[in-house]
Amino acid sequence: MSRLQDTMTRLQSAGTAQNRKVYTRHGAAEPMFGVSYKDLGIIAKRLKTDHALAAELWESGNHDAQVLALRVADASAMTETRARRWLRAVDNYILAEGLGGLLAQSPLAREFSDEWRDSPAEWPASVGWFIVACTAEQTDIWSADDLRALVTQIEAEIAERPNRVRHEMNGVLIAIGLRDESVRRMVLDAARRLGPTHVDHGETGCKTPDVAPYIGRTLAHREKMAARRAAKAASRAAAKADA
Repeated sequence: MSRLQDTMTRLQSAGTAQNRKVYTRHGAAEPMFGVSYKDLGIIAKRLKTDHALAAELWESGNHDAQVLALRVADASAMTETRARRWLRAVDNYILAEGLGGLLAQSPLAREFSDEWRDSPAEWPASVGWFIVACTAEQTDIWSADDLRALVTQIEAEIAERPNRVRHEMNGVLIAIGLRDESVRRMVLDAARRLGPTHVDHGETGCKTPDVAPYIGRTLAHREKMAARRAAKAASRAAAKADA
């Protein structure tokens, strides 16, 4: 049995009718097995990085196989041709964010985002903006001026963009706001003027977070974790000094 056949058999065995119902509500379409994210994680961990297998899984057209492909693909090996081909198959936000997350790790992350963010189509634009959300805090990809320009664009366009693009743009505002003080005030001012971002999540429990409260909670959590790490480091240093 080939590696692809073995993997597809594992996916099929792990699928459930209940998960298929859930994923359908989130926009996924047949064919799919309905594999839980927990089981997908177990299978992906076993497979490790396997770019050749990822390509075969994606070409199968099966939703679960494509989600798995995005987990085992090698971001550094993603060519422009393959990225564009995979993008053409994206028809729901699960795959859009999965592909965006993978390409955010690629050396071509900025190029992909610049190419797709302004697309009038929902899924290419969603992938392009999700790449920004994943990379906004990386100074080697985005300068502060780049991010300020994106905030201005989002404030001007978000109300008129397709449904899921609005969600990703909202996520970009959060990601930019978390980068540093130099851009946070601009984000918070824009968020105040915009108000809540309205996104139709269908028959799901998903919500699009309000920008300012989310940024505040995340910064507080980061401060708490930093204090905890500092306390542990001080404790280790004191123990070493007493030894």
